[in-house]
Amino acid sequence: MKRIPEKELMNEPEQARAYAEADFEQPHAMFIGLFQETFPTVAASVRVLDLGCGPGDITFRFARAWPQCHVHGVDGSDAMLLLAEKALGREPSLKGRVHFLKGMLPELELPCPQYDIIFSNSLLHHLPDPAVLWESVVSCAAPGATVFVMDLRRPETRSTARQMVELYAAGEPEVLRMDFYNSLLAAFTIEEIQAQLIGAGLSGFAVCSVSDRHVVISGRMPG
Repeated sequence: MKRIPEKELMNEPEQARAYAEADFEQPHAMFIGLFQETFPTVAASVRVLDLGCGPGDITFRFARAWPQCHVHGVDGSDAMLLLAEKALGREPSLKGRVHFLKGMLPELELPCPQYDIIFSNSLLHHLPDPAVLWESVVSCAAPGATVFVMDLRRPETRSTARQMVELYAAGEPEVLRMDFYNSLLAAFTIEEIQAQLIGAGLSGFAVCSVSDRHVVISGRMPG
């Protein structure tokens, strides 16, 4: 099945709210667990960049898991960032360590010139040109920085995509079910991601399937 791109931003309030209220406990907990397995040691006072942070759930989970880190979450959606800021208001222990910023790849204006850890969840499939993610990683990463990206993996058929919607989003609002279906069709295959990494000079990164619908890309920058 050929890729069918979807909208880059989830900027409608109803759409953003449905995403923020959805049950992502299993994949988001998996994200943190896999990061811990892949990179068991995280140094103190680390600068962390979350690209495509959405309403901030993984941003918060990461900051809680590694309290020595300062995390900047970036998203292009005003609706998502509004929800992220509201959620941050309910997390007083994270104030001063977590900050949210509006930005679009690849033109990012960030507080830090380079970051020690860059991670991203479910951003890659939203991008019309996937190269901008890897270009941004190269531009924002400090020498030796840790990079960890998790995203959807495109199924072979639309029928399989519909089955996944029924399996994993049966009780969710219709707007979220449609977004999930469109995201599956917009996702990349492992082979396509490997080609993207070669083009970005990141061929040393590992690309691994971690579920029937998720892929993880991980590695360390040179230097």
